[in-house]
Amino acid sequence: MKILVPVKRVIDYNVKVRVKADGSGVDLANVKMSMNPFDEIAVEAALRLREAGQADEIVVVSIGVKQSQETLRTALAMGADRAILIEATTDVQTDIEPLAVAKLLAAVVAQEAPGLVICGKQAIDNDMNATGQMLSALLGWSQATFASELAIEGDSAIVTREVDGGLQTIKVSMPTIVTVDLRLNEPRYASLPNIMKAKKKPLDEKTPADYGVDVSPRLAVVKTVEPAGRKAGVKVGSVDELIAKLKDEAGVI
Repeated sequence: MKILVPVKRVIDYNVKVRVKADGSGVDLANVKMSMNPFDEIAVEAALRLREAGQADEIVVVSIGVKQSQETLRTALAMGADRAILIEATTDVQTDIEPLAVAKLLAAVVAQEAPGLVICGKQAIDNDMNATGQMLSALLGWSQATFASELAIEGDSAIVTREVDGGLQTIKVSMPTIVTVDLRLNEPRYASLPNIMKAKKKPLDEKTPADYGVDVSPRLAVVKTVEPAGRKAGVKVGSVDELIAKLKDEAGVI
């Protein structure tokens, strides 16, 4: 079975994001970029399935700027077999929208014919949480979202998913789309020998035109602002004073 894993280049989760002075977006100058953490978990899940003898090839794909090659090389160093880069924009400030990404992935799936697509549940830059679900709809495949456990049994995938009320275990027919959550696994670090080997692994470069997909944005960001700072708290001297403040100032009771 072949597994396809989409990965995205995002601002590293350790970086404190700064908004541009003119409010036009996030400042990306000299900012460390890395693979989306949920996508790292997806790559690790694919690797573990291959190590268990349930997959024979792992293909990673990234859609965005040319610098996304670095993200793909990281996935290859972790153990993926080959990579596909779809250079959809030359502007690092441009974020390809989920529907366009899903259409491109659907075209890749048509060419690669994987038995399973494992995605991160969302990207930490826009928190859309939509690409996996849209891809499922476009392909007409089953889907299992927010996976915290994943197992393959014959022609089905058994997925334990995190829901508001706790955990839900479902069985979906394959081929399927699985989006993964934080608690599925702990991604491995790429060793130095594997990093060197990754430089020689195949990386195909494509464009949206190769797949006949229009990635023109349909949304426009009007303004970006930082969250308002929290006001300092106050100490109260008694329960009666607390109740009075909750009632008169906060208006919550």
